[in-house]
Amino acid sequence: MIQKLIDDYIAQSRSKKRKSSGKISPSDLGRCYRYQYWHRKGEEATNPPDIISLRKFEAGKLFHDFVQNRLPEHDTEVLCETEDIKGFADIVGDNWVADIKSVHSFQFWHAEKSNYNIKEKKYQNILQLMCYAMLLGKPKGILVFVSKDDLAISEYEFNLAEWEHHLNIELGMIRRYWAGDVLPPTQPRAYDGKECKYCIYRDKCNGHKQTSPNT
Repeated sequence: MIQKLIDDYIAQSRSKKRKSSGKISPSDLGRCYRYQYWHRKGEEATNPPDIISLRKFEAGKLFHDFVQNRLPEHDTEVLCETEDIKGFADIVGDNWVADIKSVHSFQFWHAEKSNYNIKEKKYQNILQLMCYAMLLGKPKGILVFVSKDDLAISEYEFNLAEWEHHLNIELGMIRRYWAGDVLPPTQPRAYDGKECKYCIYRDKCNGHKQTSPNT
């Protein structure tokens, strides 16, 4: 009974979430360009998250809010908006912006290993962070990982100057497809190339032919 009450609450909350702004979402950067294109258009999902995934999202939000609520002296959920980009930065300081990501302890401690390439593994998250930094005029960003098991925290700092080129390439590609009203090719890039497995447009995508950037 309790589980059903919780699941019903989560499902109802999910249905009330804000609709697509029609703009580029920083949190989508680094993902498949086709996904970003459809998500920006507000296309209906053919493979919406199941209830287990929704529970995980809700749990992640709890950790996210826990950290933000311990930082009353900082600005949180700061609107970052331009003519074609819209997002909300988690935490903003004098010369930095931070983004919070909750992870399982295995992934958390794995990231602590010396051979872990965070720039490669978390490319999507870094682009999102750097987009906020660019829009807010901050020279650096901090990626904050919170372990869901013991609230251990790791922070990774990145300079906008190093990432601005990558960010401009990403935004340029998205804008190119959008301006030409061209459906981008399927190009899974996030989640170690397993993005299609979790995509909310999986069935819809399988029904479309591939297109090239020059189409």
